[in-house]
Amino acid sequence: MEKLAKREEQIMRVLWQLEKAFVKEIIDEMPEPKPHYNTVSTIIRILEDKGFVGHKSFGNTHQYFPILQKKEEYQKNEMKDVLKTYFDNSYSKMILHFAKEDKISEEELADIMKMIKDGKL
Repeated sequence: MEKLAKREEQIMRVLWQLEKAFVKEIIDEMPEPKPHYNTVSTIIRILEDKGFVGHKSFGNTHQYFPILQKKEEYQKNEMKDVLKTYFDNSYSKMILHFAKEDKISEEELADIMKMIKDGKL
């Protein structure tokens, strides 16, 4: 799966949320400063070329929808890439990193351990 640029991912998040949308609706959901209509339209076409987005035509306008249906699918691939690139494919190294950086509390770590033991992951 191809990696998304920052703005591409931002647009995909909106599409995952809305499920289908016209360019104007996508722009309405984006944070300030809002990108120009042509910018979003161009990025949407790039996302189509990459296989992330499809469209349905209504005359001269298009309603776009995510082909990759779930954000979780993309997120899973991104996390695999981060794990491989930065943590030598080691979950323990990744968790240790967050523990060292005080980004994960003892309570959160205990909750994770409980979920693992209970088979909820």
